[in-house]
Amino acid sequence: MQNLLTDRELLASLADEVELNLRRHIETADGWQPHDFVPWDDGRNFGFLGGIDWEPDQSELSETAKLALTVSVLVADNLPSYHREVGKYLRTGSWWRWVGRWTAEENRHEILVRNYLMVTRSVDPIGLERLRMAQMTKGFRRPAMHLLDVLATCSFEEAAAVIRHRNIAALDENPMVTAIAERIAADDELQSIFFAGLVAAAFELAPDQTMRAVADRVADFTVPSVELPDGRNSDDVLAEAGIYDRAKEGELVFAPLLARWNVFTRTDLGEEGEKARAELAYLRG
Repeated sequence: MQNLLTDRELLASLADEVELNLRRHIETADGWQPHDFVPWDDGRNFGFLGGIDWEPDQSELSETAKLALTVSVLVADNLPSYHREVGKYLRTGSWWRWVGRWTAEENRHEILVRNYLMVTRSVDPIGLERLRMAQMTKGFRRPAMHLLDVLATCSFEEAAAVIRHRNIAALDENPMVTAIAERIAADDELQSIFFAGLVAAAFELAPDQTMRAVADRVADFTVPSVELPDGRNSDDVLAEAGIYDRAKEGELVFAPLLARWNVFTRTDLGEEGEKARAELAYLRG
């Protein structure tokens, strides 16, 4: 049986890999600006400043696009909670610098989508603000995890975000919405690559322990969801709209990453690792 490494040992052992991946991420990431994607000329004052308040007929987006972008704002706006949940495990050196970088990128996504929705009057600003306040007040908290569980979960979450934003782009709503969704999806993909690279390094360091974490996180995986004013859950609505269907997670979220980590072809597993891998057998393509 392979010796289990503590989280402290894993943080130290993977520190060089984090630094390498962080440098690669920064070099690869496009330093795009959120204000470039907002048609500011379309903006006008609301009633508080002597303009016209929002009316439903001012929106030019489909109901599907409005919902998908609203969910993007609400999910991203819970960033303080996500930052806390990730940051409490990665509080040292390059790990902490990555948490800061990741947080800044996620915040940029929320700023962009919310500004676009407000300037174009695509959604009810009061309704969105009430949803945002309720979502952030509710907050987000994960069950206690070990480091490898956190890395696997974040790999899957960012891969799921890629799918969601690519499907928003595929709506072909208008050129600006498409460009926004594609831009965010590109960031999500780079973030998933970062986390997945650390999981790959962990497999080389502690294959049984890492396989156990991956199997557990696949079994318990959920995407952030939002309760909508009409009582529906965003998971159900986005699935109906073809934006994100949890029934397809095995094929679209898990399978590519399991292939990236050579989960089903590894020859370095002990008994515990084999047990964990057996639990993932249903995902074998």
